Amino acid sequence: MLDKLDQLANRLVELDELLMHPDATSNMDSYRKMTREHAELGPLVALYHRYQEAGNDIATAQEMLGDPDMKDFAQEEIEAAKVTMAQLERELQTMLLPKDANDERNIFLEIRAGTGGDESALFAGDLLRMYTRFAERNRWQVELVSASDSDLGGYREVIVRLVGNGAYSKLKFESGGHRVQRVPATETQGRIHTSACTVAVMPEADEVEDVNINPADLRIDTYRASGAGGQHINKTDSAVRITHLPTGIVVECQDDRSQHKNKAQAMKVLAARIKDVQLREQQSKEAATRKSLIGSGDRSERIRTYNFPQGRMTDHRINLTLYKLDFIMDGDLTELTNALAAEHQAELLAALGD
Repeated sequence: MLDKLDQLANRLVELDELLMHPDATSNMDSYRKMTREHAELGPLVALYHRYQEAGNDIATAQEMLGDPDMKDFAQEEIEAAKVTMAQLERELQTMLLPKDANDERNIFLEIRAGTGGDESALFAGDLLRMYTRFAERNRWQVELVSASDSDLGGYREVIVRLVGNGAYSKLKFESGGHRVQRVPATETQGRIHTSACTVAVMPEADEVEDVNINPADLRIDTYRASGAGGQHINKTDSAVRITHLPTGIVVECQDDRSQHKNKAQAMKVLAARIKDVQLREQQSKEAATRKSLIGSGDRSERIRTYNFPQGRMTDHRINLTLYKLDFIMDGDLTELTNALAAEHQAELLAALGD
């Protein structure tokens, strides 16, 4: 680890010199890459320097052990510096963990009603509100991509695009089965029903071209949009359905009046879904060697239960139960997302030690 840190410290010095050069801004793309790298390395190298200083403090204190008057003081200094070094070493290990290249990307969030009929569709609407409120707390932009409304409210399927720094990093562990236990509004006997939805969180591709899609593999259909939208939306074949024949992935978009815009948005979602399939395959292979399914992207796995009568939320992957369901459904997900990220980080650290 120390050799790696020495290399990174030397690289930071090199970047300092390059950025101070009079010609540094002659190539703006190169300049931006260097400033990003400098910003990433700065905190890590600063932490490493603190680690080195603690090591120097130990060496200095050990030289004083031979002096009877200074021995007790020196011993205290050594013990304190060892504690500091151990803490800093843990922090350095965490900072050296491989970064997820998708962490800073925008995402497409897809919610589908599952078992439970109309109650499942209503729960899909509740989940959409929960994630929307979380996005608002993070000052992210929320764009509705497509929605299939249920007869009694809620959604059979809804897709939104969340635009903001770190969107994927904060919500990437939300993919999977979400189960709700509550008394539906339509239940006259007061019985608790169980229904479920599936959530998919997909990092947005930088450009559709980043994902290799052969136009010959696509079937594109246009049709008249249905549902809300006024008279105009139903007058023309503005809705678009794209089928990716090799994978069977189907994307529909009818939110905009323009067929061209709907097609462009549908292609973005298709690219994200194909990228997501590739990502989940990779994550599943990695997860096969770990105890937890965090990060495996396994949609069939029931990851969470929302129990309304008891006011609790349980995440089954990390055995976390929080009795603050009203706050969670209003978008207060920070404690949950932090716990999931911490568990994933612990898994990565454990893997490094194997």
